[in-house]
Amino acid sequence: MRITGVLILALTLATASQAQAHFGMVIPSKSTVPEKQDAIVSLDVAFAHPFEGHGMDMESPKAFFVVLDGKKQDMKAAIKSQTFMGHKAWKAQYTFNRPGVYQFAVEPQPYFEPAEDCFIVHYTKAIVPAFGSEDGWDVPLGLKTEIVPLTRPFGNYAGNVFQGRVLLDGKPVPGAEIEVEHYNKTGKYKAPDDYYVTQVIKADDNGVFTYAAPWAGWWGFAALNTAPEKMDYKGTPKDMELGAVLWVEFAAPVHK
Repeated sequence: MRITGVLILALTLATASQAQAHFGMVIPSKSTVPEKQDAIVSLDVAFAHPFEGHGMDMESPKAFFVVLDGKKQDMKAAIKSQTFMGHKAWKAQYTFNRPGVYQFAVEPQPYFEPAEDCFIVHYTKAIVPAFGSEDGWDVPLGLKTEIVPLTRPFGNYAGNVFQGRVLLDGKPVPGAEIEVEHYNKTGKYKAPDDYYVTQVIKADDNGVFTYAAPWAGWWGFAALNTAPEKMDYKGTPKDMELGAVLWVEFAAPVHK
């Protein structure tokens, strides 16, 4: 019975670990801004398990900004605290004033995750086009790590194939592992079991990955790497997980 109990405990912990993918989140209230009446957009900035709806406390970001035509605008002073999935998170508003493709990015404070015995830093992006412009969505921001889309990251239907390239220090990451989750905002979807909560794919030798979103909504892509340096935690050096996260909305067609 003792061996059985240990086995059951091990299986339980292994099953629980299947559902513990972390995601930085930058979710705009609109994924496109076609007209002037849509110009004011709110953004949720958080750290969570998006499919399961489990939030985690997020400290004030180290950096929060938007890039348009290569020019960076600091937005950290514009963020306000909020409760998101029952935990500390952030929000901001942004007014689009001219045509362009706007890249919003967050660099969080390092978060120590006891269950994984490491720090987590997710560099997170969302890309929003405004007033008919669609140039510049494939331009890297020069983050420590990031996903550069190879498929236009807006105006996509559910079922479309999406591709991106994983960069670390500006270079492609061969064989990078990418976790994918749906932002199950309303709790509409239930996974058959824990294996279905987080999809996992591998990049090819050029750091390129491919995925087809099975249904409409916001989908997060998190490419994970381990930093060469370690961070101190209570006197002990710990690994640091570097996540390159990109959020993309896939839509259902509107029927007449």
